Amino acid sequence: MLLLEFTIEPFHEGNPGPHVTAAIAAAEALGVAVEFGPFGSSCTVSPAQVAAVSGAIVAQAFAHGASHVSLHAERVAPRAGTR
Repeated sequence: MLLLEFTIEPFHEGNPGPHVTAAIAAAEALGVAVEFGPFGSSCTVSPAQVAAVSGAIVAQAFAHGASHVSLHAERVAPRAGTR
């Protein structure tokens, strides 16, 4: 499994804006649960999903006004009860 962590700017405290919400919705539309945080968000994906999910996040963020997207990926152990 891969952990994708992403931050989308511009940052507006308490108001994530469409550049953030559209990116999260795009990942969720691909069946991924996104953990939304105050300074960044994350999700866990299979290696087969990483290109589609990261591409959707970046594409939708910029399509809705993002000025910068930072994306970090790292291999993590699967959670108990998942494959």
